[in-house]
Amino acid sequence: MFKLKYFSIPFCLLLLFSTTIQAQKEAGNSRTILNFDTDWRFLKGDAPGAENPEFDDSKWRVLDVPHDWSIEGTYDQANPTGRGGGYLPAGIGWYRKYFTVKAADSNSKFFIEFDGVMANSDIWINGFHLGKRPNGTISFSYNLTGHLKFGKGERNVLSVKADNSLQPAARYYTGAGIYRHVRLVKTNSLHIVQWGVFISTAKVTAKNATVNLQTTVSNDTKTSGSIVLETSIIDPAGKKVKSIESKQNIPSGKSITINQILEVTDPHLWDVNQPNLYRAISKIKTAKNILDEQTNTFGIRDSKFQAATGYWLNGKNIKIKGVCLHHDAGAVGAAVPESVWERRLALLKEAGVNAIRTAHDPVAPEFLDICDRLGFLVMDETFDTWTVAKPYGEKGYNLYFNQWWEKDTRDIVLRDRNHPSIIIYSVGNEIRDNLNDSSGFKKYKDQQDLVHRLDLGRPVTMALFRPGSSKVYTNGFTEIMDVVGQNYREKELVEAHVSNPGRIVIGTENGHEQSEWLVLRDNPFMAGQFLWTGFDYLGEAQWPAISRNTGLFDRTGSWSQQGYQRQSWWSEKPVVHMVRRSDNNGEGKWAANWTPLDFGTYDEAKVEVYSNCNDVELFLNDKSLGVKQKPANDAPRAWDISFEKGTLKAIGRNAGKVVATDEFKTAGDPVSIILVADKDRLTKDWNDVIYVTAKIVDSNGIVCPNADKLITFNVSDAGEIIAVDNGNVDSHESYRGLARRAFNGQCIAIIRGKSNSGQIKVSANSTELKAGSVTIDIK
Repeated sequence: MFKLKYFSIPFCLLLLFSTTIQAQKEAGNSRTILNFDTDWRFLKGDAPGAENPEFDDSKWRVLDVPHDWSIEGTYDQANPTGRGGGYLPAGIGWYRKYFTVKAADSNSKFFIEFDGVMANSDIWINGFHLGKRPNGTISFSYNLTGHLKFGKGERNVLSVKADNSLQPAARYYTGAGIYRHVRLVKTNSLHIVQWGVFISTAKVTAKNATVNLQTTVSNDTKTSGSIVLETSIIDPAGKKVKSIESKQNIPSGKSITINQILEVTDPHLWDVNQPNLYRAISKIKTAKNILDEQTNTFGIRDSKFQAATGYWLNGKNIKIKGVCLHHDAGAVGAAVPESVWERRLALLKEAGVNAIRTAHDPVAPEFLDICDRLGFLVMDETFDTWTVAKPYGEKGYNLYFNQWWEKDTRDIVLRDRNHPSIIIYSVGNEIRDNLNDSSGFKKYKDQQDLVHRLDLGRPVTMALFRPGSSKVYTNGFTEIMDVVGQNYREKELVEAHVSNPGRIVIGTENGHEQSEWLVLRDNPFMAGQFLWTGFDYLGEAQWPAISRNTGLFDRTGSWSQQGYQRQSWWSEKPVVHMVRRSDNNGEGKWAANWTPLDFGTYDEAKVEVYSNCNDVELFLNDKSLGVKQKPANDAPRAWDISFEKGTLKAIGRNAGKVVATDEFKTAGDPVSIILVADKDRLTKDWNDVIYVTAKIVDSNGIVCPNADKLITFNVSDAGEIIAVDNGNVDSHESYRGLARRAFNGQCIAIIRGKSNSGQIKVSANSTELKAGSVTIDIK
């Protein structure tokens, strides 16, 4: 039995190809990576025979991937995705791409890499079936060698069938189609295998770190050969700090793993506040040529869980303040540009969040790259179901688990194991399989053991479901877990540790209530929590709702009430936020404004202030309503006041000094639209977008929160509108198009550049309102 009271996790590195690179060729005719995202032909619907090279696809739509065709569809309660999939369409989609290969490359190896195809993908090259992959969130590749045509006029065709017609397949929105990036990779016959560079460290201190490198090289030639593996370490400033060479003979048709050890002095450690990243450059060389070369990003850090004190990073005891995120991003669906994730993660950082749980499937590789760069801790989760189905997702991964769990888990860990952001794996969420018999024990243990074989340095957990009924705290199940994770029922998790102080415990899914926060704050052994959720997400909603509003932020990135409150608990900077009940005398929802829907019936306002400041003073029209000190239990400070039009202001003080303020003003009648862009420049890149927020304001520029007019966006030829949204969970408007009704006085358009330079002018119009505009530079 593998039991841990202390689990130490070295940093790791992951071999990852950038998803945005253009054709890239290394010296000596080595590895070439080609972005394969552009110029696909697409058909929504089945097309028998479309795997054949001669199939006529001339009338198909031409587009670039990543592409989520489901998010382009119409909301309909009758759609088979149902509650889980957010009532958006499902079915079959076909993609085909033509390409040529030079005759000079006929002796090279070729691989096609997909970061994710939703779902049940079948892939053909020139009519040859390469394989099928049921799980739509898995990254995978196929060897094209032996199936390509070479030379001028010889055209190759890659055909992809994505089929998610079997529904309901998930309890939350998944998307449909080739919704992640694609690459064509050319290598020599002697090359580093996919995900073949693994780096870990030991004895990490501020003065020294031991770097262990494992590089797997394949010799697909007909002769044995001698090669040299040269590995260089580049520090965050771009300086080479260490280099090592290893000579090795590789038999024909075999793969070998070469181990190397390097010592790095005075390392720049990776942590949540300073996410320093190194690069490892690996070269496979002969006397005359470089046969393969890869550059891989990694971080050096010491990470450990302890039963008595929770989580430690680089010798510092910190609380894991996490959120759960699904892989959709609102209006863009599951095909998410990197800048959308960067914006979302920056907002979560501002709220005090330092960790992400990838609920409940593997994310796109670039998401983990961003977590590495921004300094987020990650719980990397594999599956939402094993063999027993869940309501609203009865035809999902449970149908494929027995056949595919081992292959899928292996690929997840090999792909992800080297990200410094990842500190723990989870192999299941609220699993309904019986965990009170030997078969349940074996399913978990098999998965945990496989993860350990591939990545011994990180612990494994799962998000336990109703442990009282599953008996996991009394039948010995939790004693085989590295870390005991549990969803909700925080007091049960506390009791589980108290009854057995050797258990390492963490909240894998938690609510937003004050009592749940205090469990984390007041118990040193509680390693962390992951709130449900960081952002509102598509699906898991009861019609007419199509989206779940449990986030710290809504789909557009606007703060929610619980987001303001969470920031007052988790942020290290002084904050103060006001909210009021929307209806008279403490009724209704929380609203962050001072403009009631009905002035005639709104007399008594219940106001709460969320702040980490020692003292908060509230003013109404410059009249003080009193000072309230910070409660020991972090409760909000509340006032019941008579409503007056004008200005409501909260001032936060520490040691008598004003350190934070919040102010509301009563809005008048809507007069105009103002546009606000979240940044002032774009590049012509699929991954680079700008959020433009249209706000309906009065004559003084105050947002009118009750305005819900239809706003129409327009954009000049240098740009395009890829999506519109307003964050309303009950809205059935299309995300595609130019118009969106305002919600809480605003809506957004997401803009992408189409030109290499110049400017994009965005305008927004509505009846009886003065139009607004903003200009964005393209660089």
